[in-house]
Amino acid sequence: MRELHLIAHDIRSRENIGSLFRTADSLGVGKLWLTGYTPAPPDEKISKVALGAERAVAFEHSIDIMEVFERLQKEGIPIYALEITKDAIDLVDFIAPDRIALLLGTETTGIPPSLLMRCQGSIKISQRGIKESMNVAVAAGIASWAILRA
Repeated sequence: MRELHLIAHDIRSRENIGSLFRTADSLGVGKLWLTGYTPAPPDEKISKVALGAERAVAFEHSIDIMEVFERLQKEGIPIYALEITKDAIDLVDFIAPDRIALLLGTETTGIPPSLLMRCQGSIKISQRGIKESMNVAVAAGIASWAILRA
C-alpha cells in the first residue's frame, strides 16, 4: 500500500485547507503538512469545509518548511512538486514510489524556485482550458487519487 503525504505551503485559503482535509480523509493520505503561513486547525472556516475530517487526518503545522523537508528526507520519503514546470512529468506517466510527498504551492504564484530545486522532480496535470492552473485543492485531489489508486 502506497504512503502519500501532502505538504500545503503558504496556502492562504482556509476553505482550500478544509477541502484538503476532506480529500486526505477520503483517499487515505498518510499525513497533511501545513507549512509557512498556511492556516491550521482549530479554525472555524477549515472545520466548516472539512466536516470533521480535520479530526481524522494526521497533520502537523510547521512555519519552517525546511524542517519538514529534512524530516521527510530522513525518513526516506521523496518530495515531488505538483507544479507545471518545463521538465515536469505528466501525472498519467508518473510512476510513484511506495512512499511519496507532494508539495503544493500558493494559489497565485505556485511553488518558489528555491523549493522546486529541493524536490526530486515535478508532476503536472495536463490541462485543456485557457487557464494554466487549477485550484490547489482540486489539483491535490486529482494527483492524490492517481497516486493512491495503484
